Amino acid sequence: MKQSHFFAHLARMKLIQRWPLMRSVSTENISEHSLQVAFVAHALALIKNKKFAGNVNPERLALLGMYHDTSEVLTGDLPTPVKYYNSEIATEYKKIEAAAEQRLLSMLPEEFQADFEPFLISGNCNEEEQMIVKQADSICAYLKCLEELSAGNHEYAQAKRRLEETLSQRKTPEMDYFLTTFAPSFELSLDEIS
Repeated sequence: MKQSHFFAHLARMKLIQRWPLMRSVSTENISEHSLQVAFVAHALALIKNKKFAGNVNPERLALLGMYHDTSEVLTGDLPTPVKYYNSEIATEYKKIEAAAEQRLLSMLPEEFQADFEPFLISGNCNEEEQMIVKQADSICAYLKCLEELSAGNHEYAQAKRRLEETLSQRKTPEMDYFLTTFAPSFELSLDEIS
């Protein structure tokens, strides 16, 4: 049996720091972020189904969220202002991400590659699922901004404004429901939410 380094690579997600250009009160790695994105994507799917006549699979969306940044164990986390500085950089970085996703997939034993491919390779989900994961990703970044700002770190003020614009562009009833119901708590202290 051939040895696989797939899970050893995924274990390195905890070593990849997010927000590398920002001074942070609390650091965040892509492992923590991916778990939160999985939680939020799952919740968005449930909200969509129960409140807005949706028909999506919450468990699948949780898995898509969980794996959405795995390629960063090979590429690192390129800061958003760099990644989207211009269309040429964004296009080339997408190619780098795609190559990293394929490399990760190839690390798995061949008999399991088809099982992991829908979660590891971007574009293997439908447009609705892709939108929900993007919404969850943006919501989690926004929640990080709320946490940092509530801790007195004004370094995140501009990022919060940028994310508010992104969220307004991706607006759906389920996202509005989530933000109205759950986001305000992120600005409160432990005593206030207890």
